[in-house]
Amino acid sequence: QGDSRAQHNLGLMYTTGRGVQQDDAEAVRWFRRAAEQGVPEAQNNLAVMYARGRGVPRDDVEAVQWYRNAAEQGSPRAQHSLGQMYAAGHGVPLDMGEAVRLNRLAAEQGHRSAQNTMGLFYAAGQGVPQDYVEAHKWHDLAASGVISDTQKEYAEARDALAKGMTSAQLAE
Repeated sequence: QGDSRAQHNLGLMYTTGRGVQQDDAEAVRWFRRAAEQGVPEAQNNLAVMYARGRGVPRDDVEAVQWYRNAAEQGSPRAQHSLGQMYAAGHGVPLDMGEAVRLNRLAAEQGHRSAQNTMGLFYAAGQGVPQDYVEAHKWHDLAASGVISDTQKEYAEARDALAKGMTSAQLAE
């Protein structure tokens, strides 16, 4: 009946095989219906399907389009993913300035992977001046409230960085 949230949820069910036979092509069909109605989660999930070639041929340009639609609506997942596309030059020209801008938007909304990415950017001086204090801050935010193995990896990245920092840098 055109309910975009139900369409998105049905797409999720088809991606995981929850309650239905797992079918990526069917998931894409339902994500597209919801995405075309402006649902940012569906736009992001459709982008993921294109980026990974699940249910559709892999197409980074199409993935970027859908990530951008969701990112412009404030989706931190899409902002981070689009930032990663810019950092790698997948579907768009490599642009570290745009990669940093998008990851910062997501990081400031609490997206842990984007926070970790910001830490990596500052530690390496990629798209930003190298700054271990900023790198440590972003890794620390990513690792805060560790509840998953991924966040434990973020804490390890923070702690490894701290070993090369001065006590003044750590205090800052």
